[in-house]
Amino acid sequence: MSAKKSDFGLIIKLLVALAIGAFLGRMANVEVMDAVASVKYALGQIIFYAVPLVIVGFITPAIARLGQNASKMLLTAVAIAYLSSVGAAAFSAASGYAIIPHLSVPTEVSGLVDLPKPSFVLDIPPLMSVMSALVTALLLGLAVSWTKAEIINKALAELEAIMTSVVTRVIIPILPFFVGATFCELSYEGRLTVQFPIFLKVIGIVIVGHFIWLAVLYSIGGILSGRNPWRVLRYYLPAYLTAVGTMSSAATLPVALSCARRSPALSKTVTEFMIPLGATVHLCGSVLTETFFVMTISLMLYGTLPSVGTMAFFIVLFGIFAVGAPGVPGGTVMASLGLVTSVLHFDPAGVALLLAIFALQDSFGTACNVTGDGALAMMMEGIFNRNRQLDDRFGTGE
Repeated sequence: MSAKKSDFGLIIKLLVALAIGAFLGRMANVEVMDAVASVKYALGQIIFYAVPLVIVGFITPAIARLGQNASKMLLTAVAIAYLSSVGAAAFSAASGYAIIPHLSVPTEVSGLVDLPKPSFVLDIPPLMSVMSALVTALLLGLAVSWTKAEIINKALAELEAIMTSVVTRVIIPILPFFVGATFCELSYEGRLTVQFPIFLKVIGIVIVGHFIWLAVLYSIGGILSGRNPWRVLRYYLPAYLTAVGTMSSAATLPVALSCARRSPALSKTVTEFMIPLGATVHLCGSVLTETFFVMTISLMLYGTLPSVGTMAFFIVLFGIFAVGAPGVPGGTVMASLGLVTSVLHFDPAGVALLLAIFALQDSFGTACNVTGDGALAMMMEGIFNRNRQLDDRFGTGE
């Protein structure tokens, strides 16, 4: 996530758009809703057009960079981050199958008002499908690293900067209007008063899930390193609270580094390698949250939970997308929109609902991501520095 002050402003804009949309939907007539539907359709076309470009623009350079710097330590760290995200998503999915059916999620609402079809339709087909974009990103990134194509690698770096600009200057600014229009429609139909409260329960559940997954990660870190996890975790409260306040892994990085350096269970070498890298590639809390949310929304809007096979496929790919997620507010959910639409078959209403609900807990997901980096550092200690051979400078904590 970006460290800019505007990051927090985006969350406020999304919430304000949600509230305005919900209010307007209660008051609007058919003519107003026709205009809202037309605007929402056009904005949705722009967002979904950009998704394959975002995938190619962010995933390809990440793979190319990894290939050129593919040391054993780096590959191990990225693999651990990927496994942590996949594990968090699998844990979330298993919990979803066990919990969501008992939450009384409303799947059918009687007495709904029919939405008018948009009178103005602007079709903007994407240049390629989401799966084509993913395969292109994987093959192109690997080929650049194999051939050491310096000119293409520089071009990919520029493409990444270009797509970052597109996301921050185009996609992010129109998201509040897209979300507001969707909630206007939900309110006009009469769905909102019945369906939205369930998400307050779901947000509470995923926050509990964050703490459970952190316990799992730190337990594994303690086993691999042979050191007490509490000797790391006890120093991480300032980083956790900072992440809750900033909603940004990048903004929290100085505090996270300070916390990790105080731990006597972590070496200087591993700390200064893993903590900054983890802020970029380790998004376990965000992945756990989104997995539970998409299952809830699937049941709510489409009447059924995704099949186990579908969720397994989604999770395996989601882990890749999370490692290369763009460093913007809500980067994880933005990077995964292609999967949400192509694998889970969400329509624009489902996507907008996911974006809005994800924003409500974004700070807690970020806090889980940041705190989990300390556990990954312990795992790296166990693999590369179990006997403390890397250096003899350790934390300053008691």
